[in-house]
Amino acid sequence: MDFDIPADIQQTLDELDQFIEDEIKPLERQDDNIRFFDHRREDSRTDWERNGWPNHDWEVLLGEMRKRAANAGFLYYGLPERFGGSGGTNLGMAIIREHLATKGLGLHNDLQNESSIVGNFPTVLMMEEFGSEDQQNYWIPKMLEGTARIGFGLTEPMAGTDATRMHTTAYRDGDEWVINGAKRWNTGMHAASHDYVFARTSGNPGEANGITCFIVPVDTPGFTVEFMWWTYNMPTDHAEVSIENVRVSDADILGTEGKGLDTAQLFVHENRIRQAASSLGAAQYCINEAVKYSRERMIRDRALSANQAIQWPLVELHTEAAMLRELIRKTAWQLDQVDAGVEISDKVAMCNYRANRLVGQAADRAIQVHGGIGYSRHMPFEHIFRHHRRYRITEGAEEMQMRRVGQYLFGFGVTNEMFETPSFAARFNSPQKGEPASWLD
Repeated sequence: MDFDIPADIQQTLDELDQFIEDEIKPLERQDDNIRFFDHRREDSRTDWERNGWPNHDWEVLLGEMRKRAANAGFLYYGLPERFGGSGGTNLGMAIIREHLATKGLGLHNDLQNESSIVGNFPTVLMMEEFGSEDQQNYWIPKMLEGTARIGFGLTEPMAGTDATRMHTTAYRDGDEWVINGAKRWNTGMHAASHDYVFARTSGNPGEANGITCFIVPVDTPGFTVEFMWWTYNMPTDHAEVSIENVRVSDADILGTEGKGLDTAQLFVHENRIRQAASSLGAAQYCINEAVKYSRERMIRDRALSANQAIQWPLVELHTEAAMLRELIRKTAWQLDQVDAGVEISDKVAMCNYRANRLVGQAADRAIQVHGGIGYSRHMPFEHIFRHHRRYRITEGAEEMQMRRVGQYLFGFGVTNEMFETPSFAARFNSPQKGEPASWLD
């Protein structure tokens, strides 16, 4: 078995490091752009007079970073080659996202905005996987050039984690669909031109089938962004949206009518494994910084690191990070081998909830080791803690992800459709059967 990073991915990491030093760090330092990353970061990023939206200068800087990353051939790494990407794998993306997060805060990889020199484009991948040929040819170029930005409207005021019980509905009226309902935490609405709106078009509450994904222009009459939710970490791009008699056509359906949750599942799987890798990287950064400080900080001519009370908590965190790293990379590799990921949905859930929990613990420990200065905004740990705390709720609360693991472990809620997948049935009936020797075999 070979657990080394594949040579092509290692080469990409080396090239990214050089690009950061040559292009991104100088941009980060010019014109006081460092204000977006030092102790002034939250205030500099937020337009407090505009409902807490991202500051215009901050968005411009992120745009320049993306432009340079695209010109260097990195931004679209994870997209198919026909869309200007490199066809990067889930394994490659996981290793890269961890690597970038381990470097700490910076323009190269700002997790609060899901902004990185190696972009994450789940809404584009949804279109690539489920859009018709005409939809792909029309939407994907616009999405990549930035002339179309599509939000993600799944969660609702009274239907959070369990999307099967959403209250938003759509019914046919001649050649059109009429949508009514509301969305909460609707992602990206400060800049979206369109929104992926999920609505029940058939079936009963609690059933996965019968929910359809519509592509809705945000300027459609009846579509209203009521306000932005202010959050634990500002600025915000998550809106409360009301939808009243919004009319769309069949051409505005993404994927198959009634199978909208399939498109959402792709969004969730792609995001969860990459989010787990980023959380792991941020956790390792906190661990590394705490170790470094404890070795440099002298108490009575003795390094702080000599105390077991300092060593042991960091040893525990470092050990869990090492174990998670192997699980995340193996699971990412397995995602590259299956069509929809349902066979290993429990593994994705394990990676996500454990990594998101770890980064909070690591940030908290880094604050404690650094003492008073660790509590200040002059260190990055409070920002990391506040940002990553959201991931124990978003993309599926950790309780629901643990429930998913329990479903696979005990057989509760395992559907006939899952058993129809040969690799899933083999794994469920015999956990050892069909497992690869390693994630690189």
